[in-house]
Formats: sequence, structure tokens, C-alpha cells
Amino acid sequence: MKNIIIFGAPGSGKGTYSDEIVAKYGMGHISTGDVLRGEIKNGTELGKIANGYIDNGQLIPDELMIDILAKTYDALPKGQGVIFDGFPRTIAQADALKKMLAERGDDMGMMIELVVGEDILMARLLNRAKEQGRADDNEETIKKRFEVYHNQTAPLAEWFEKEGMRNTFEWAKNPSKEQMLAEIFAAIDAKNA
Repeated sequence: MKNIIIFGAPGSGKGTYSDEIVAKYGMGHISTGDVLRGEIKNGTELGKIANGYIDNGQLIPDELMIDILAKTYDALPKGQGVIFDGFPRTIAQADALKKMLAERGDDMGMMIELVVGEDILMARLLNRAKEQGRADDNEETIKKRFEVYHNQTAPLAEWFEKEGMRNTFEWAKNPSKEQMLAEIFAAIDAKNA
């Protein structure tokens, strides 16, 4: 099974679709947010270093994030494929991930891009805030996250295009989750045939 990068704006459904893909194909799932929280909670050396950056309001350096991801990746069973959720977010991170995987004789596989209108995303995130009590899902913060996504992360889609990995799925064309999943599964099957 090929690795998958799941890609999209905040609220586009990366976690939801990742869970569905993992359930269908038995893949590993690396969510950078979950991995970081786990490293910090477990008090690992990498977690302590990462927490130092977070406590100072700084982004974690790419090299440190790659070290953390490599450790997590190496702990997963080989050959089942892994979904990377929330990483890479920049071209430098994509280059670093590509290099890390190549050192292990693996590649990035394919990128699944979830495209959803910003009005729908805003409504989803505000609803999630109510349901889950997430403080980071207020309108002002969401707008800032969209801005960061458009300025720093969205240009990465072109990088994936050049690598021949980009597979785009648009919510407007697929109004139901089931239709979207059917198209995503078909693309994964074709890539792994």
C-alpha cells in the first residue's frame, strides 16, 4: 500500500476522511498534532524540546518535526502504508519528508486534496467549537488559520502537482460524504493497482 498525504484547509475533513481510509485499508495514521501531544505528554526528549518551542509561541523547527515523524513512522508495521495528516505544511517540510521516506526506501505515494468552500469551512469549524468546546475554533482565530493556510500551505499543492501526486476532490462536485469517499477510494485503488 502506498503512503498518502491528506491535504486541505482547516475543517476540510482531513481527520474524518483519514479515519475512513484507515478503516478500509488498514493503514497507519500519523496526525502531527496527536504525535506532538503524545511526545509532550510522555515526557520524551523530543517532546521536551518541542514543548520548549511551543511554550515560547514558536513554530517547531522542520528538522525536529521530521525527527519526531521518523520515530513514529519507524514504529509502524512496514508495507501497510501510512496517512500523513497535518504534515507537510510547507514546501521545505515536503522536501524533508520526501528525503526521510527515501532514506527508508519508501516514497510519499499520493496526495489527496480536499477542497471545500470557505463559507462551508467556517460553518463547520464554528459548529465543531460548539460541539467539542474547542477554544481555537472561534471566528477570529479561524480567519487567521485560513490566512496562514492560503499564504504558507496552499502553495504546496503546486509542489505535489509537479511531483505527479496531486488528486483533488471538491466538495461542491460531491455533495455527500459517501460520494466523496467512493471517489477517494477509487483513486487509492487505482494508485495501488
